[in-house]
Amino acid sequence: MINKIHILWADDEIDFLRPHVMLLEEKGYRVKTVNNGNDAVDAFQNEPFDLVFLDENMPGKTGLETLAILKTINPTIPTVLVTKNEEEHLMEDAIGSKIDDYLIKPVNPKQILLTIKKFTENKRLVSEKTSMAYQQEFRNLGMTINDDLDFRQWIDAYKKLIYWELSLQKLEDAGMHEILTMQKADANAIFSKFIEKKYLNWIQNKEEGPIQSHQLFKKKVFPALEAERPTFFFLIDNLRYDQWKILNEVITDYYRLEEEDAYYSILPTATQYARNAIFSGLTPLEMERRFPDLWQNDDEEGGKNLNEDKFLADQIGRLYRRDIKHTYHKILTLEQGKEIVESLNNLMQNDLNVLVYNFVDMLSHARTDMAMIRELANDESAYRSITLSWFEHSPLLDTLKWLAQRNVKVIITTDHGTIRVKRPSKIIGDRNTNTNLRYKQGKNLNYQAKEVFVIKNPHDAQLPKLHVSSSFVFSKDDYFFVYPNNYNHFSNYYNGTFQHGGISLEEMIIPYAVYTPK
Repeated sequence: MINKIHILWADDEIDFLRPHVMLLEEKGYRVKTVNNGNDAVDAFQNEPFDLVFLDENMPGKTGLETLAILKTINPTIPTVLVTKNEEEHLMEDAIGSKIDDYLIKPVNPKQILLTIKKFTENKRLVSEKTSMAYQQEFRNLGMTINDDLDFRQWIDAYKKLIYWELSLQKLEDAGMHEILTMQKADANAIFSKFIEKKYLNWIQNKEEGPIQSHQLFKKKVFPALEAERPTFFFLIDNLRYDQWKILNEVITDYYRLEEEDAYYSILPTATQYARNAIFSGLTPLEMERRFPDLWQNDDEEGGKNLNEDKFLADQIGRLYRRDIKHTYHKILTLEQGKEIVESLNNLMQNDLNVLVYNFVDMLSHARTDMAMIRELANDESAYRSITLSWFEHSPLLDTLKWLAQRNVKVIITTDHGTIRVKRPSKIIGDRNTNTNLRYKQGKNLNYQAKEVFVIKNPHDAQLPKLHVSSSFVFSKDDYFFVYPNNYNHFSNYYNGTFQHGGISLEEMIIPYAVYTPK
Protein backbone atom coordinates (compact mmCIF):
# COMPACT_ATOMS: atom_id res chain seq x y z
CA MET A 1 0.00 0.00 0.00
CA ILE A 2 1.07 3.59 -0.62
CA ASN A 3 1.31 4.49 3.11
CA LYS A 4 4.10 1.91 3.50
CA ILE A 5 6.37 3.64 1.00
CA HIS A 6 9.33 5.21 2.79
CA ILE A 7 11.43 7.83 0.97
CA LEU A 8 14.87 9.20 1.88
CA TRP A 9 15.53 12.70 0.50
CA ALA A 10 19.02 14.19 0.86
CA ASP A 11 19.51 17.84 -0.15
CA ASP A 12 21.54 20.63 1.44
CA GLU A 13 18.62 22.99 0.67
CA ILE A 14 15.98 20.65 2.05
CA ASP A 15 14.18 23.49 3.85
CA PHE A 16 13.33 25.06 0.47
CA LEU A 17 11.77 21.73 -0.55
CA ARG A 18 9.48 21.61 2.49
CA PRO A 19 6.30 22.23 0.39
CA HIS A 20 7.17 19.19 -1.75
CA VAL A 21 7.75 17.06 1.34
CA MET A 22 4.44 18.16 2.88
CA LEU A 23 2.59 17.30 -0.34
CA LEU A 24 4.10 13.80 -0.35
CA GLU A 25 3.14 13.28 3.28
CA GLU A 26 -0.42 14.38 2.48
CA LYS A 27 -0.45 11.72 -0.26
CA GLY A 28 0.42 9.08 2.32
CA TYR A 29 4.18 8.74 1.78
CA ARG A 30 6.67 8.70 4.67
CA VAL A 31 9.61 11.05 3.97
CA LYS A 32 12.89 11.16 5.87
CA THR A 33 14.90 14.32 5.11
CA VAL A 34 18.63 14.97 5.62
CA ASN A 35 20.88 17.77 4.38
CA ASN A 36 24.18 15.99 3.65
CA GLY A 37 25.66 12.74 2.36
CA ASN A 38 26.95 11.46 5.70
CA ASP A 39 23.52 11.70 7.31
CA ALA A 40 22.00 10.02 4.22
CA VAL A 41 24.36 7.06 4.65
CA ASP A 42 23.58 6.82 8.39
CA ALA A 43 19.83 6.89 7.77
CA PHE A 44 20.11 4.35 4.94
CA GLN A 45 21.98 1.94 7.22
CA ASN A 46 19.46 2.22 10.05
CA GLU A 47 16.07 2.40 8.32
CA PRO A 48 14.39 0.55 5.43
CA PHE A 49 13.65 2.78 2.42
CA ASP A 50 11.83 2.17 -0.86
CA LEU A 51 13.31 5.12 -2.80
CA VAL A 52 16.11 7.68 -2.42
CA PHE A 53 16.36 11.24 -3.81
CA LEU A 54 19.97 12.55 -3.80
CA ASP A 55 21.02 16.12 -4.51
CA GLU A 56 24.21 16.07 -6.58
CA ASN A 57 25.80 19.27 -5.22
CA MET A 58 26.03 18.79 -1.43
CA PRO A 59 28.90 19.89 0.84
CA GLY A 60 31.11 17.04 1.97
CA LYS A 61 30.08 13.92 0.08
CA THR A 62 28.58 14.71 -3.32
CA GLY A 63 25.47 12.96 -4.54
CA LEU A 64 27.49 10.53 -6.72
CA GLU A 65 29.88 9.75 -3.84
CA THR A 66 26.91 9.11 -1.55
CA LEU A 67 25.29 6.98 -4.23
CA ALA A 68 28.36 4.74 -4.47
CA ILE A 69 28.16 4.03 -0.73
CA LEU A 70 24.40 3.41 -0.76
CA LYS A 71 24.75 0.92 -3.62
CA THR A 72 27.26 -1.11 -1.61
CA ILE A 73 24.80 -1.24 1.30
CA ASN A 74 21.73 -2.21 -0.75
CA PRO A 75 21.98 -2.05 -4.56
CA THR A 76 18.29 -2.90 -5.06
CA ILE A 77 16.85 0.39 -3.75
CA PRO A 78 16.07 2.82 -6.63
CA THR A 79 18.04 6.06 -6.38
CA VAL A 80 17.24 9.30 -8.21
CA LEU A 81 19.84 12.04 -8.69
CA VAL A 82 18.53 15.62 -8.43
CA THR A 83 20.85 18.18 -10.05
CA LYS A 84 21.09 21.65 -11.57
CA ASN A 85 23.90 20.44 -13.84
CA GLU A 86 22.90 19.19 -17.30
CA GLU A 87 26.43 18.59 -18.55
CA GLU A 88 26.83 15.36 -20.53
CA HIS A 89 29.80 14.08 -18.52
CA LEU A 90 27.76 14.25 -15.29
CA MET A 91 24.92 12.27 -16.86
CA GLU A 92 27.43 9.66 -18.08
CA ASP A 93 29.00 9.47 -14.59
CA ALA A 94 25.54 9.06 -13.06
CA ILE A 95 24.61 6.27 -15.46
CA GLY A 96 27.98 4.60 -14.87
CA SER A 97 27.34 4.77 -11.14
CA LYS A 98 24.09 2.86 -11.67
CA ILE A 99 21.76 5.74 -10.93
CA ASP A 100 18.18 4.70 -11.64
CA ASP A 101 16.98 8.10 -12.85
CA TYR A 102 17.75 11.80 -12.57
CA LEU A 103 15.74 15.03 -12.30
CA ILE A 104 16.82 18.54 -13.29
CA LYS A 105 16.21 21.35 -10.79
CA PRO A 106 13.94 23.10 -10.19
CA VAL A 107 11.68 20.08 -9.75
CA ASN A 108 7.91 20.37 -9.54
CA PRO A 109 5.49 18.19 -7.55
CA LYS A 110 4.20 16.35 -10.63
CA GLN A 111 7.73 15.27 -11.56
CA ILE A 112 8.31 13.99 -8.05
CA LEU A 113 5.03 12.07 -7.91
CA LEU A 114 5.56 10.56 -11.35
CA THR A 115 9.04 9.39 -10.38
CA ILE A 116 7.78 7.84 -7.15
CA LYS A 117 5.01 5.97 -8.97
CA LYS A 118 7.48 4.83 -11.61
CA PHE A 119 9.66 3.09 -9.07
CA THR A 120 7.24 2.08 -6.31
CA GLU A 121 4.00 1.37 -8.14
CA ASN A 122 5.26 0.51 -11.60
CA LYS A 123 4.72 -3.21 -11.20
CA ARG A 124 1.12 -2.77 -10.08
CA LEU A 125 0.32 -0.21 -12.78
CA VAL A 126 1.89 -2.32 -15.54
CA SER A 127 0.09 -5.41 -14.25
CA GLU A 128 -3.29 -3.70 -14.26
CA LYS A 129 -2.74 -2.20 -17.71
CA THR A 130 -1.46 -5.45 -19.23
CA SER A 131 -4.33 -7.49 -17.77
CA MET A 132 -6.86 -4.98 -19.04
CA ALA A 133 -5.26 -4.88 -22.50
CA TYR A 134 -5.31 -8.68 -22.79
CA GLN A 135 -8.94 -8.80 -21.66
CA GLN A 136 -9.76 -6.39 -24.48
CA GLU A 137 -7.66 -8.42 -26.95
CA PHE A 138 -9.02 -11.81 -25.82
CA ARG A 139 -12.21 -11.57 -27.86
CA ASN A 140 -10.40 -10.32 -30.97
CA LEU A 141 -7.85 -13.11 -30.74
CA GLY A 142 -10.60 -15.68 -30.29
CA MET A 143 -12.44 -14.44 -33.36
CA THR A 144 -9.20 -14.43 -35.37
CA ILE A 145 -8.29 -17.99 -34.41
CA ASN A 146 -11.74 -19.23 -35.40
CA ASP A 147 -11.54 -17.57 -38.84
CA ASP A 148 -10.52 -19.53 -41.91
CA LEU A 149 -6.85 -18.52 -41.65
CA ASP A 150 -4.15 -19.14 -44.25
CA PHE A 151 -0.59 -20.10 -43.32
CA ARG A 152 0.58 -16.48 -43.11
CA GLN A 153 -2.30 -15.51 -40.84
CA TRP A 154 -1.55 -18.47 -38.57
CA ILE A 155 2.00 -17.15 -38.15
CA ASP A 156 0.61 -13.75 -37.17
CA ALA A 157 -1.90 -15.29 -34.76
CA TYR A 158 0.80 -17.41 -33.11
CA LYS A 159 3.06 -14.37 -32.72
CA LYS A 160 0.23 -12.52 -30.96
CA LEU A 161 -0.32 -15.43 -28.59
CA ILE A 162 3.40 -15.47 -27.76
CA TYR A 163 3.41 -11.70 -27.25
CA TRP A 164 0.67 -12.01 -24.64
CA GLU A 165 2.23 -15.08 -23.06
CA LEU A 166 5.52 -13.24 -22.54
CA SER A 167 3.68 -10.14 -21.29
CA LEU A 168 1.46 -11.99 -18.84
CA GLN A 169 4.27 -14.17 -17.45
CA LYS A 170 5.72 -11.06 -15.78
CA LEU A 171 2.52 -10.51 -13.83
CA GLU A 172 1.30 -12.19 -10.67
CA ASP A 173 -2.17 -12.67 -12.15
CA ALA A 174 -2.49 -16.44 -12.40
CA GLY A 175 -6.06 -16.13 -13.66
CA MET A 176 -5.05 -14.18 -16.76
CA HIS A 177 -2.29 -16.64 -17.53
CA GLU A 178 -4.71 -19.56 -17.20
CA ILE A 179 -7.09 -17.91 -19.67
CA LEU A 180 -4.25 -17.45 -22.16
CA THR A 181 -3.20 -21.09 -21.73
CA MET A 182 -6.74 -22.17 -22.59
CA GLN A 183 -6.78 -19.86 -25.61
CA LYS A 184 -3.49 -21.36 -26.84
CA ALA A 185 -4.96 -24.84 -26.45
CA ASP A 186 -8.00 -23.82 -28.52
CA ALA A 187 -5.69 -22.35 -31.15
CA ASN A 188 -3.66 -25.57 -31.33
CA ALA A 189 -6.79 -27.67 -31.80
CA ILE A 190 -7.89 -25.50 -34.74
CA PHE A 191 -4.35 -25.31 -36.14
CA SER A 192 -4.11 -29.12 -36.13
CA LYS A 193 -7.26 -29.34 -38.26
CA PHE A 194 -5.78 -26.73 -40.59
CA ILE A 195 -2.59 -28.81 -41.03
CA GLU A 196 -4.63 -31.97 -41.65
CA LYS A 197 -6.47 -30.14 -44.41
CA LYS A 198 -3.50 -28.42 -46.07
CA TYR A 199 -0.26 -30.30 -45.40
CA LEU A 200 -0.32 -32.89 -48.17
CA ASN A 201 -1.10 -30.25 -50.80
CA TRP A 202 1.82 -28.13 -49.58
CA ILE A 203 4.37 -30.95 -49.56
CA GLN A 204 3.19 -32.14 -52.98
CA ASN A 205 3.26 -28.55 -54.33
CA LYS A 206 -0.38 -28.73 -55.34
CA GLU A 207 -1.03 -25.31 -53.84
CA GLU A 208 1.07 -22.40 -52.69
CA GLY A 209 2.19 -23.03 -49.15
CA PRO A 210 4.66 -21.68 -46.63
CA ILE A 211 8.40 -22.04 -46.83
CA GLN A 212 9.14 -25.47 -45.36
CA SER A 213 12.30 -27.09 -44.05
CA HIS A 214 13.55 -28.42 -47.39
CA GLN A 215 13.04 -25.01 -49.06
CA LEU A 216 14.78 -22.87 -46.43
CA PHE A 217 18.20 -22.58 -48.06
CA LYS A 218 16.84 -22.16 -51.58
CA LYS A 219 14.31 -19.46 -50.70
CA LYS A 220 15.91 -17.69 -47.73
CA VAL A 221 19.59 -18.45 -47.14
CA PHE A 222 21.09 -18.55 -50.65
CA PRO A 223 19.46 -15.24 -51.68
CA ALA A 224 20.92 -13.62 -48.53
CA LEU A 225 24.56 -14.49 -49.31
CA GLU A 226 26.81 -11.58 -50.28
CA ALA A 227 30.10 -11.71 -52.16
CA GLU A 228 32.06 -9.41 -49.84
CA ARG A 229 30.55 -10.32 -46.47
CA PRO A 230 30.66 -13.76 -44.79
CA THR A 231 27.37 -15.20 -43.56
CA PHE A 232 27.17 -17.17 -40.31
CA PHE A 233 24.14 -19.48 -40.18
CA PHE A 234 23.34 -20.60 -36.62
CA LEU A 235 20.84 -23.41 -36.12
CA ILE A 236 19.89 -23.84 -32.47
CA ASP A 237 18.21 -27.24 -32.39
CA ASN A 238 14.69 -27.44 -30.95
CA LEU A 239 14.30 -23.68 -30.39
CA ARG A 240 10.72 -22.43 -30.16
CA TYR A 241 9.58 -19.00 -31.26
CA ASP A 242 9.02 -17.86 -27.65
CA GLN A 243 12.52 -18.98 -26.68
CA TRP A 244 13.99 -17.09 -29.62
CA LYS A 245 12.11 -13.95 -28.53
CA ILE A 246 13.87 -13.86 -25.17
CA LEU A 247 17.29 -14.63 -26.72
CA ASN A 248 16.66 -11.84 -29.21
CA GLU A 249 16.55 -9.30 -26.35
CA VAL A 250 20.20 -10.16 -25.64
CA ILE A 251 21.28 -10.45 -29.26
CA THR A 252 19.95 -7.00 -30.16
CA ASP A 253 22.34 -5.45 -27.64
CA TYR A 254 24.97 -6.15 -30.28
CA TYR A 255 23.05 -6.49 -33.56
CA ARG A 256 20.32 -4.85 -35.59
CA LEU A 257 17.48 -7.21 -36.37
CA GLU A 258 17.19 -6.84 -40.16
CA GLU A 259 14.53 -9.49 -40.75
CA GLU A 260 12.16 -11.38 -38.50
CA ASP A 261 10.29 -14.20 -40.19
CA ALA A 262 8.95 -17.68 -39.53
CA TYR A 263 8.73 -20.83 -41.58
CA TYR A 264 7.05 -24.22 -41.19
CA SER A 265 8.78 -27.44 -40.20
CA ILE A 266 7.96 -30.52 -42.23
CA LEU A 267 6.39 -33.55 -40.59
CA PRO A 268 7.59 -35.29 -38.52
CA THR A 269 8.81 -32.26 -36.55
CA ALA A 270 11.84 -34.24 -35.45
CA THR A 271 15.55 -33.61 -35.95
CA GLN A 272 16.08 -36.67 -38.13
CA TYR A 273 13.59 -35.40 -40.69
CA ALA A 274 13.46 -31.62 -40.37
CA ARG A 275 17.16 -30.85 -39.98
CA ASN A 276 18.28 -33.24 -42.69
CA ALA A 277 15.67 -31.63 -44.96
CA ILE A 278 17.10 -28.16 -44.22
CA PHE A 279 20.66 -29.10 -45.14
CA SER A 280 19.86 -31.33 -48.10
CA GLY A 281 17.17 -29.12 -49.63
CA LEU A 282 15.20 -32.34 -50.15
CA THR A 283 12.20 -34.08 -48.63
CA PRO A 284 12.91 -37.26 -46.65
CA LEU A 285 11.68 -39.42 -49.56
CA GLU A 286 13.96 -37.56 -51.98
CA MET A 287 16.88 -37.98 -49.55
CA GLU A 288 16.29 -41.72 -49.31
CA ARG A 289 16.33 -42.00 -53.11
CA ARG A 290 19.30 -39.68 -53.72
CA PHE A 291 21.42 -40.90 -50.80
CA PRO A 292 20.50 -44.57 -50.19
CA ASP A 293 23.80 -45.11 -48.32
CA LEU A 294 23.45 -42.02 -46.11
CA TRP A 295 19.76 -41.79 -45.23
CA GLN A 296 18.77 -43.62 -42.04
CA ASN A 297 15.17 -44.71 -41.48
CA ASP A 298 13.56 -45.06 -38.07
CA ASP A 299 14.15 -48.82 -37.97
CA GLU A 300 17.88 -48.62 -38.73
CA GLU A 301 20.68 -48.59 -36.17
CA GLY A 302 23.03 -45.64 -35.78
CA GLY A 303 22.81 -41.87 -35.68
CA LYS A 304 20.24 -40.21 -37.89
CA ASN A 305 21.97 -36.82 -38.31
CA LEU A 306 25.56 -37.76 -39.10
CA ASN A 307 25.68 -36.65 -42.73
CA GLU A 308 24.40 -33.09 -42.67
CA ASP A 309 27.72 -31.73 -43.96
CA LYS A 310 27.50 -33.98 -47.02
CA PHE A 311 23.86 -33.04 -47.58
CA LEU A 312 24.77 -29.34 -47.39
CA ALA A 313 27.66 -29.65 -49.84
CA ASP A 314 25.39 -31.47 -52.29
CA GLN A 315 22.66 -28.82 -51.97
CA ILE A 316 25.12 -25.97 -52.59
CA GLY A 317 26.41 -27.68 -55.72
CA ARG A 318 22.93 -28.58 -56.92
CA LEU A 319 21.00 -25.37 -56.21
CA TYR A 320 23.40 -22.48 -55.67
CA ARG A 321 25.56 -23.29 -58.66
CA ARG A 322 28.31 -20.92 -57.66
CA ASP A 323 31.53 -21.95 -56.04
CA ILE A 324 31.47 -20.76 -52.46
CA LYS A 325 33.73 -21.58 -49.55
CA HIS A 326 31.68 -23.01 -46.72
CA THR A 327 32.10 -24.90 -43.47
CA TYR A 328 29.81 -27.00 -41.29
CA HIS A 329 30.25 -27.43 -37.52
CA LYS A 330 28.11 -29.25 -34.96
CA ILE A 331 28.62 -28.10 -31.38
CA LEU A 332 27.61 -30.65 -28.75
CA THR A 333 29.89 -29.74 -25.84
CA LEU A 334 31.25 -26.68 -24.06
CA GLU A 335 34.74 -27.47 -25.31
CA GLN A 336 33.57 -27.62 -28.93
CA GLY A 337 31.89 -24.23 -28.42
CA LYS A 338 35.15 -22.73 -27.10
CA GLU A 339 37.06 -24.17 -30.05
CA ILE A 340 34.70 -22.36 -32.42
CA VAL A 341 35.40 -19.04 -30.66
CA GLU A 342 39.13 -19.61 -31.09
CA SER A 343 38.76 -20.42 -34.80
CA LEU A 344 36.60 -17.44 -35.80
CA ASN A 345 39.45 -15.62 -37.53
CA ASN A 346 39.81 -18.55 -39.91
CA LEU A 347 36.05 -18.82 -40.48
CA MET A 348 35.97 -15.20 -41.65
CA GLN A 349 37.66 -16.38 -44.85
CA ASN A 350 34.53 -18.35 -45.88
CA ASP A 351 31.39 -17.19 -47.67
CA LEU A 352 29.12 -19.34 -45.49
CA ASN A 353 29.67 -20.92 -42.08
CA VAL A 354 26.99 -23.23 -40.72
CA LEU A 355 27.00 -23.89 -36.97
CA VAL A 356 24.55 -26.24 -35.26
CA TYR A 357 24.10 -25.94 -31.48
CA ASN A 358 22.38 -28.82 -29.74
CA PHE A 359 21.89 -27.53 -26.19
CA VAL A 360 18.15 -26.78 -26.25
CA ASP A 361 17.39 -30.22 -27.68
CA MET A 362 19.51 -31.83 -24.97
CA LEU A 363 17.69 -29.73 -22.37
CA SER A 364 14.28 -30.99 -23.48
CA HIS A 365 15.47 -34.60 -23.29
CA ALA A 366 17.17 -34.01 -19.94
CA ARG A 367 13.92 -32.56 -18.60
CA THR A 368 12.21 -35.84 -19.43
CA ASP A 369 14.91 -38.04 -17.90
CA MET A 370 16.21 -36.07 -14.92
CA ALA A 371 14.12 -35.18 -11.88
CA MET A 372 16.24 -32.12 -11.06
CA ILE A 373 15.74 -30.60 -14.53
CA ARG A 374 12.01 -31.32 -14.24
CA GLU A 375 11.95 -29.22 -11.07
CA LEU A 376 13.94 -26.38 -12.64
CA ALA A 377 11.84 -26.29 -15.83
CA ASN A 378 8.42 -27.08 -14.42
CA ASP A 379 6.50 -24.81 -16.80
CA GLU A 380 6.86 -22.78 -19.99
CA SER A 381 8.28 -19.71 -18.25
CA ALA A 382 10.91 -21.72 -16.39
CA TYR A 383 11.84 -23.55 -19.60
CA ARG A 384 12.46 -20.20 -21.29
CA SER A 385 14.44 -19.00 -18.29
CA ILE A 386 16.82 -21.97 -18.39
CA THR A 387 17.30 -21.48 -22.13
CA LEU A 388 18.17 -17.81 -21.55
CA SER A 389 20.56 -18.67 -18.71
CA TRP A 390 22.39 -21.16 -20.93
CA PHE A 391 22.64 -18.63 -23.76
CA GLU A 392 23.96 -15.81 -21.56
CA HIS A 393 26.82 -18.04 -20.33
CA SER A 394 27.48 -19.96 -23.55
CA PRO A 395 30.29 -19.89 -26.12
CA LEU A 396 27.53 -19.16 -28.64
CA LEU A 397 27.04 -15.69 -27.14
CA ASP A 398 30.83 -15.24 -27.04
CA THR A 399 30.87 -16.10 -30.74
CA LEU A 400 28.12 -13.61 -31.51
CA LYS A 401 29.88 -10.87 -29.52
CA TRP A 402 33.10 -11.45 -31.47
CA LEU A 403 31.27 -11.38 -34.80
CA ALA A 404 29.43 -8.19 -33.80
CA GLN A 405 32.75 -6.34 -34.24
CA ARG A 406 33.12 -7.54 -37.85
CA ASN A 407 31.39 -7.02 -41.18
CA VAL A 408 29.23 -10.15 -41.18
CA LYS A 409 25.67 -11.26 -41.67
CA VAL A 410 24.19 -13.54 -39.00
CA ILE A 411 21.21 -15.84 -39.47
CA ILE A 412 19.63 -17.59 -36.48
CA THR A 413 16.97 -20.26 -36.86
CA THR A 414 16.06 -23.79 -35.79
CA ASP A 415 14.75 -27.04 -37.24
CA HIS A 416 11.59 -27.54 -35.15
CA GLY A 417 10.05 -26.54 -31.84
CA THR A 418 8.67 -28.51 -28.94
CA ILE A 419 5.40 -28.68 -26.99
CA ARG A 420 4.67 -29.46 -23.37
CA VAL A 421 2.50 -32.55 -23.56
CA LYS A 422 -0.36 -33.08 -21.12
CA ARG A 423 -2.75 -35.73 -22.46
CA PRO A 424 -1.89 -39.39 -23.12
CA SER A 425 -3.21 -41.00 -26.29
CA LYS A 426 -3.38 -44.79 -26.49
CA ILE A 427 -1.68 -46.48 -29.41
CA ILE A 428 -0.83 -50.07 -30.30
CA GLY A 429 1.99 -51.09 -32.64
CA ASP A 430 4.36 -53.99 -33.22
CA ARG A 431 7.86 -54.19 -31.76
CA ASN A 432 9.34 -52.42 -34.80
CA THR A 433 7.33 -49.24 -34.19
CA ASN A 434 9.55 -46.22 -33.44
CA THR A 435 9.76 -44.80 -29.92
CA ASN A 436 8.98 -41.09 -30.50
CA LEU A 437 6.07 -39.90 -28.33
CA ARG A 438 4.62 -37.49 -30.93
CA TYR A 439 4.67 -39.60 -34.10
CA LYS A 440 4.62 -43.30 -34.88
CA GLN A 441 5.59 -45.18 -38.03
CA GLY A 442 4.71 -48.83 -38.46
CA LYS A 443 2.35 -51.55 -39.66
CA ASN A 444 -1.16 -52.13 -38.32
CA LEU A 445 -1.13 -49.20 -35.93
CA ASN A 446 -4.17 -48.92 -33.70
CA TYR A 447 -4.90 -45.42 -32.39
CA GLN A 448 -7.48 -42.92 -31.17
CA ALA A 449 -8.57 -41.43 -34.51
CA LYS A 450 -9.68 -38.03 -33.17
CA GLU A 451 -6.31 -37.44 -31.53
CA VAL A 452 -4.06 -38.06 -34.54
CA PHE A 453 -3.36 -37.06 -38.14
CA VAL A 454 -2.99 -40.22 -40.19
CA ILE A 455 -0.97 -40.61 -43.40
CA LYS A 456 -1.70 -44.08 -44.66
CA ASN A 457 0.64 -43.82 -47.65
CA PRO A 458 3.88 -42.16 -46.48
CA HIS A 459 4.88 -41.32 -50.05
CA ASP A 460 1.93 -38.90 -50.17
CA ALA A 461 3.77 -36.84 -47.53
CA GLN A 462 7.20 -37.32 -49.19
CA LEU A 463 8.19 -39.74 -46.45
CA PRO A 464 10.00 -43.09 -46.85
CA LYS A 465 7.92 -46.22 -46.55
CA LEU A 466 9.43 -48.98 -44.41
CA HIS A 467 6.94 -51.64 -45.56
CA VAL A 468 4.15 -51.86 -48.08
CA SER A 469 1.58 -51.42 -45.32
CA SER A 470 3.49 -48.82 -43.26
CA SER A 471 1.72 -45.65 -42.18
CA PHE A 472 2.50 -42.55 -40.14
CA VAL A 473 0.37 -41.11 -37.34
CA PHE A 474 1.07 -37.72 -35.78
CA SER A 475 -0.25 -36.64 -32.40
CA LYS A 476 -2.12 -33.34 -32.39
CA ASP A 477 -2.49 -30.57 -29.82
CA ASP A 478 -0.77 -31.62 -26.56
CA TYR A 479 -1.32 -35.39 -26.82
CA PHE A 480 1.49 -37.92 -26.46
CA PHE A 481 1.46 -41.59 -27.38
CA VAL A 482 1.40 -44.26 -24.68
CA TYR A 483 1.10 -48.03 -25.10
CA PRO A 484 -1.71 -49.76 -23.13
CA ASN A 485 0.72 -51.93 -21.17
CA ASN A 486 1.89 -50.04 -18.08
CA TYR A 487 -0.28 -47.16 -19.29
CA ASN A 488 -0.64 -45.29 -15.98
CA HIS A 489 3.09 -45.34 -15.23
CA PHE A 490 4.14 -43.88 -18.56
CA SER A 491 1.23 -41.43 -18.64
CA ASN A 492 2.44 -39.95 -15.36
CA TYR A 493 6.13 -40.15 -16.29
CA TYR A 494 5.84 -38.21 -19.54
CA ASN A 495 3.04 -35.84 -18.57
CA GLY A 496 4.34 -32.26 -18.59
CA THR A 497 7.51 -33.06 -20.54
CA PHE A 498 8.56 -31.21 -23.69
CA GLN A 499 8.28 -33.36 -26.82
CA HIS A 500 8.47 -32.90 -30.58
CA GLY A 501 7.55 -34.80 -33.72
CA GLY A 502 3.85 -33.99 -34.00
CA ILE A 503 1.53 -31.14 -34.95
CA SER A 504 1.30 -27.93 -32.93
CA LEU A 505 1.99 -24.24 -33.32
CA GLU A 506 5.02 -24.63 -31.07
CA GLU A 507 6.56 -27.43 -33.13
CA MET A 508 5.76 -26.26 -36.67
CA ILE A 509 5.95 -22.44 -36.73
CA ILE A 510 9.55 -21.61 -36.03
CA PRO A 511 11.76 -18.50 -36.10
CA TYR A 512 14.10 -17.24 -38.80
CA ALA A 513 16.03 -14.04 -38.04
CA VAL A 514 18.71 -12.09 -39.92
CA TYR A 515 21.08 -9.72 -38.08
CA THR A 516 23.83 -7.26 -38.92
CA PRO A 517 26.23 -5.74 -36.34
CA LYS A 518 25.38 -2.33 -34.91
